[in-house]
Amino acid sequence: MSIFTPTNQIRLTNVAVVRARRAGKRFEIACYRNKVMGWRSGSEKDIEEVLQTHTVFVNVSKGQVAKKEDLVKAFGTDDQTEICKTILSKGELQVSDKERHTQLEQMFRDIATIVAEKCVNPETKRPYTVILIERAMKDIHYSVKPSKSTKQQALEVIRQLKENMKIERAHMRLRLVLPQKEGKKLKEKLKPLIKVVESEDFHDQFEIVCLIDPGCFREIDELIRCETKGKGTLEVVSLKDVEEGDEKFE
Repeated sequence: MSIFTPTNQIRLTNVAVVRARRAGKRFEIACYRNKVMGWRSGSEKDIEEVLQTHTVFVNVSKGQVAKKEDLVKAFGTDDQTEICKTILSKGELQVSDKERHTQLEQMFRDIATIVAEKCVNPETKRPYTVILIERAMKDIHYSVKPSKSTKQQALEVIRQLKENMKIERAHMRLRLVLPQKEGKKLKEKLKPLIKVVESEDFHDQFEIVCLIDPGCFREIDELIRCETKGKGTLEVVSLKDVEEGDEKFE
């Protein structure tokens, strides 16, 4: 779609319009079609890559620019870049039914891919294929939410799939090296956060190799830094504890 805006003589192409209603009036911004969802998910952080122009419109297709007094009344400011960011985050992306269907299908595949990358069968430690995860998502009638990031939705899918199949997030393997003085005491605090202790070594320092749920990583890291005053170290040995080999569950 190509839109000609006679007010500023800029020809906008590949336009995605994001619309919001404030103070009884309609406001629109012109964005690059493939960048809006990236901005909302956090993968795109450069506003210049998202906006075609920092101008706020009443109607993008007709090139009708919003009046300054209307912007101040609706948004409390006439800073067009900040207003664009507000509309970008909270407004409604205008897409055709066909575009919306394609977008939802892509998000569905992306969510399934994230789940397949993060999870294993807990009994065999083997990963599942994306196709199987897609099938399982259809079985539970999972409905994609366009306003939520694929990562957020993947975590929700994992929770729902646990009710119907053997699946869990693959464990992370960590090596913890702690000062001997604090080591034993700290181990007791770490116990609830560790799934499996694979090895322990008590010499000049206290070293543990263990498996944890990825969701506990930040808490363990913070605990070690605070309790050892920066003397302890945490090393990620592997992000996923899976059985070696190419076999996957179909």
